[in-house]
Amino acid sequence: PQRREILGLILKAQAPVGAYDLLEQIKSPDRKPAPPTVYRALDFLLEQGLIHRIERLSAFVPCTHLLHAQHAHDCEHNHDHDDMCLHTAQFLICRGCSGVTEITTPAVLDAVRHACAAEGFVVQSASIEIEGLCRACAAKAKHAHT
Repeated sequence: PQRREILGLILKAQAPVGAYDLLEQIKSPDRKPAPPTVYRALDFLLEQGLIHRIERLSAFVPCTHLLHAQHAHDCEHNHDHDDMCLHTAQFLICRGCSGVTEITTPAVLDAVRHACAAEGFVVQSASIEIEGLCRACAAKAKHAHT
């Protein structure tokens, strides 16, 4: 139930959400969970490939690619990184609104696979975080400078 509750809060969030924000949201007058409770739930959700940790923000977002049929076909084993299912760990992070967009770019995945294979490196996890401005924030910035 607690894992489901944490996942629900992440799914409902309009922006990446931190562990302590989640802790505050699940507190009630008769319930005061400790941080390890939230971190255990987050670890489980990460292992299942249901959420992603955005390192730059120390926050969590739902895996949006689980909703797409192509993703399910490409990664039936649910984010098994030993098999190089890395395409779900590419993120665009907006410095303006803090929005995060998960993307799938096959060329990036191919480049990571090639570079790792050339070094005999076995990937256990990967995350590519690209910072900039989303379309809306870029348009606002352009409009403000004109």
